[in-house]
Amino acid sequence: MSTSGFRRGGVALTAVAVIAGAAGCQGGGSGSGGGTKAGSGGVAAVSPIAALRTVEQKTSGAHSAKVDGTMVMGSAMTVTMNGALDWADGITGAMEMKYTGGTMADAMKKAGGNGAMKARYLSDAYYANLGDALAAQTGGKHWIRYGYADLSKLMGASGDVMKDQMQNATPDKGVKALLASGDVKKVGEEKVRGVSATHYSGTVDVAKLTEKNAALSADQLKAFKEQLGKAGITTEKVDIWVDKNDLLVKKSESGQLKTGAFNSTVFYSDYGTAASVEAPPAADTVDFTKLMKRQAGAS
Repeated sequence: MSTSGFRRGGVALTAVAVIAGAAGCQGGGSGSGGGTKAGSGGVAAVSPIAALRTVEQKTSGAHSAKVDGTMVMGSAMTVTMNGALDWADGITGAMEMKYTGGTMADAMKKAGGNGAMKARYLSDAYYANLGDALAAQTGGKHWIRYGYADLSKLMGASGDVMKDQMQNATPDKGVKALLASGDVKKVGEEKVRGVSATHYSGTVDVAKLTEKNAALSADQLKAFKEQLGKAGITTEKVDIWVDKNDLLVKKSESGQLKTGAFNSTVFYSDYGTAASVEAPPAADTVDFTKLMKRQAGAS
């Protein structure tokens, strides 16, 4: 990727995908199937479907948590992330990311950065700060604002889905994805960072899952499926781990792109933590659409 491509938002748009992965999944569904009702003693004695419905409700109702994890997308990027998110009303919060490998990390280095990025998520927009290297290319402003309404214009049908994910994706969507997969199974009891947890697994048809849950028109859905096909995405394996309080503590997703395998592992802790965030100062922020127009005029 050229320095121009770096400036025009490839890294920041990738970070949007990163946070969507941290928060939820490709979508969620009401799922199907039955089972006994979950009891107060945890999820071990009930069917996977009934247990996951309880997990979905508990995780959704917790509203916030600390989040950390790692995502790899083929040769494009390897990124670690940590921060706190609140999903009481859409996704808000702050994350810090470190690109340690792939073309994204290379592009950031060529532009003078060290791979680090700060991100803030508000109800209407995502903000990215790549440090002084970015500021030197944007008139001294450190933050780029990406309005969610602009994502569809920037990315086509996949942008419409991304917009929906960024405004509505929550950790319980990973649970909903398993409910919608149709083949969810309980793997067993395992340790997650020293804490006992119940492991569930399933395989999700990405296109069908999006069709069930994304607010897309028929034309948008058709275009998005074509983009999925070009990327080589057909299915996605989802694994989650749940603690004794019926809360999600770990989520793993994996699949295959044309550019290589992708996988992410995200941990959730300290449910109920404060995750309030404010927009960066306007004087230190440039809107991505204005930046694009400015650069197009200079080219």
